[in-house]
Amino acid sequence: MTLKESRQMKDKFFKEDTNSPLTREQRESFSGLDYFSENPDLRLELDIQPFEQQEEIQMQTSTGSVQTYTRYGRMEFEVQGTSVELTLFASPHGFFLPFVDSQAGQQTYGAGRYLDPEQGPDGKFIIDFNEAYNPYCAYNEMWTCPIPPAENRLAVPIEAGEKIFSP
Repeated sequence: MTLKESRQMKDKFFKEDTNSPLTREQRESFSGLDYFSENPDLRLELDIQPFEQQEEIQMQTSTGSVQTYTRYGRMEFEVQGTSVELTLFASPHGFFLPFVDSQAGQQTYGAGRYLDPEQGPDGKFIIDFNEAYNPYCAYNEMWTCPIPPAENRLAVPIEAGEKIFSP
């Protein structure tokens, strides 16, 4: 499926599905999410350096509760010539990459965005920031969402994926 088709399906889900994170009132006027144009430079295939001690951490959520994740490993890559690092987390549901970029609160959701990377058969991870998405609490405060930890706050913009939601 292409990125364009994936985005169209997501917009349809948000508009029509009763399981949408949008309220019924929001769905009535919803015309689609706002996205950055596809950026092939931000689709990366990376080796992850697993931590020797993969410790569990309690990640704060938007509603004050905590969720447990395992600090799996570290990845390094470049964005616009700047070297950056992010921590990849694991849970029983798979891998999780929460992050905040330098455009948070301006072009991107202030509390950060997420990716759910998968490990390929060669052991490398596909980290495609074009698929970065806002947590459901960006649309409706009734949802509980993990807040990216300080180690995943970037000083560079990630101009790919979903932009900030404006109802």
